[in-house]
Amino acid sequence: MITNPSFTTEEIILCERLRALRMSGMADAFETQLQNPNTDLASFMERFSEIVNHEWQIRYDKKFNRFLKQAHLRYPNADLDQTIYDPARKLDTTSIERLATCHWIDEGKNLLVTGMTSSGKTYLSNALCISALRQLKTVRYIRANTLMLELEQARLKSSYLEYVTALTRLDLLAIDDFGLMELDLDKCRDLFEVIDGRDGRRSTILISQFPVRSWFDLFHDHTYADACLARITDKRHSYRIEMNGISMRETEK
Repeated sequence: MITNPSFTTEEIILCERLRALRMSGMADAFETQLQNPNTDLASFMERFSEIVNHEWQIRYDKKFNRFLKQAHLRYPNADLDQTIYDPARKLDTTSIERLATCHWIDEGKNLLVTGMTSSGKTYLSNALCISALRQLKTVRYIRANTLMLELEQARLKSSYLEYVTALTRLDLLAIDDFGLMELDLDKCRDLFEVIDGRDGRRSTILISQFPVRSWFDLFHDHTYADACLARITDKRHSYRIEMNGISMRETEK
């Protein structure tokens, strides 16, 4: 119950009803305006916009933070800062800027990020994941070995279908360290199930220190190699970023 003596009965009732409707952000903004002696200098539209935008921002921030937590990013504060323009990094900054708009995710296309160790592949990929999260797209970052392990555990727990379905529904799935895992027949099959379920509908980032041309040899079963790579690497359905510039670890020293 509001007890501020400067508020009229009607103003108090309105604030309480906003809170009852779970619009506490609007109520807080309205109370702030009521306490400001200069509020009447603003137009009705300015005052109303401020109240609504305050509520919207609170709800957006809550949803963004929830999606960010669920994404399990390695670098949750990653950002496309000025370092991407360093000539020594040899980056295609125009393409990176376009990727940050996330239109490719709306189109269900993939992104292949390859390059030398310590070139900043994971950080850049996480920054693009955050660009998607800011548009309130669902994202999951996972290392390839962990993905294979979780798929195996899901099969043992009889929750394989539910786990794969959850992955296929994500707007963006980022798989890191692709190639640093054994792809025996079972793992080839698991990877195919994930990729096939997302093909043409949802976007996937594959991050690897191995060049794309060598990916075929990572698969023990060449039938699955053909099936997976046809869905991942086709130029009509995927974009590529190569990172072969300076080591970012060296620049941090």
